[in-house]
Amino acid sequence: MRAVIAARGLDIEFSVPAGEVLAVLGPNGAGKSTALHVVTGLIRPDSGLVRLGDRVLSDTGDGVDVATHDRRVGLLLQDPLLFPHLTAVDNVAFAPRARGRSKAVARERALHWLGEVGATEFADRKPRELSGGQAQRVAIARALAGEPDVLLLDEPMAGLDVAVAAAIRAVLRRVLARDGRSAMLVTHDLLDVVTLAGHVLVLQDGRVAEAGRTADVLGAPRSGFAARLAGVNVVTGTVESDGVLRTPMGEFWHGIPAVPLTAGQPAVAVFPPSAVAVYAEAPKGSPRNVLEVTLAEFDTRGTTIRVRTESPPGIAADITVDAAADLWLAPGSRVWFAIKAQEVVLHGA
Repeated sequence: MRAVIAARGLDIEFSVPAGEVLAVLGPNGAGKSTALHVVTGLIRPDSGLVRLGDRVLSDTGDGVDVATHDRRVGLLLQDPLLFPHLTAVDNVAFAPRARGRSKAVARERALHWLGEVGATEFADRKPRELSGGQAQRVAIARALAGEPDVLLLDEPMAGLDVAVAAAIRAVLRRVLARDGRSAMLVTHDLLDVVTLAGHVLVLQDGRVAEAGRTADVLGAPRSGFAARLAGVNVVTGTVESDGVLRTPMGEFWHGIPAVPLTAGQPAVAVFPPSAVAVYAEAPKGSPRNVLEVTLAEFDTRGTTIRVRTESPPGIAADITVDAAADLWLAPGSRVWFAIKAQEVVLHGA
């Protein structure tokens, strides 16, 4: 897919291999849902091309714009949007009926898919008689009963409790893997990403910030959003002639290159919050990466506290509760961060 929407600041290009699940990540307003709506035909780009297999769904250059109901694209949202006056089985049967199947065949397909998602016992219930997790199972069955070539999932587990969300993920993983169906998944939940998606696309301000295999992106993120999701720190800059990373603010970061890097190359320094030592005064000794910071955020994580900086922005450190108390840390505190060079890995950006 390639799409440009000037009014929304969107200019992206990406593809989803057959049988793959692509997780689309990014902060609010990055363009994630807009990208899905372009695929469904609910939004038409100013310029672009949407191709599904051998079929062209949208091509602004040739004037092609296949109607939404003819695209064979399934859409599953956070809100199941079931028809309140229909039973669960009739809700699911609506999809094959819309594709021209007979009433008997549509009901047969509906019962099949309700069985696939573990919802057969709810077949004769109305939506008001279903819990949130039960309704979402019915919505999945309805989306799949339409025999889509690609399934679009927009925060489908948001609002569900932990056990129900885990069950829904298991259903989706089994069905998508078995049928070899392509899917796009918009989510803010790391569990959705690691359990369902083989590839990741990160959007930032309507542009593609990074893309690749899930393990590669989360293991060595190049964007701030992916780094925060993965729970690591990322500092961007340019490689100097001595192999040190220089940031736009003029700071220098020493680390171990993951691959050979050349002078002038854009790169990122990646390191875990656990590698950051916090001091009230500038430390002496072995750490080669030392910077004075202003603290902004505090988040309790079991026996540790994660502190995040305001300036420079977004760098996190994990410290013990005792250490936080000894240092008298609070939002606005000025402290020193120190990270040993061997804890920092340098990657090409």
